[in-house]
Amino acid sequence: GIYVCAKCGHELFSSHAKYEHSSPWPAFTETVHEDSVSKRKERPGALKVSCGKCGNGLGHEFLNDGPKRGQSRF
Repeated sequence: GIYVCAKCGHELFSSHAKYEHSSPWPAFTETVHEDSVSKRKERPGALKVSCGKCGNGLGHEFLNDGPKRGQSRF
């Protein structure tokens, strides 16, 4: 399935990019589209992530914390 923004319905993540992680929230390795999200640096190793269409806050992208070396976790 496709995960969409709760505020505007913009496509964000695919269930194909979802994986199990120790966090209590769903974890994804990539977005559906290049413009699915917008990002801004918040602190070292983490970017603040918002919906690419309406700006609704979605959490963070944690750099180099994905299931494979060099992958990020949304």
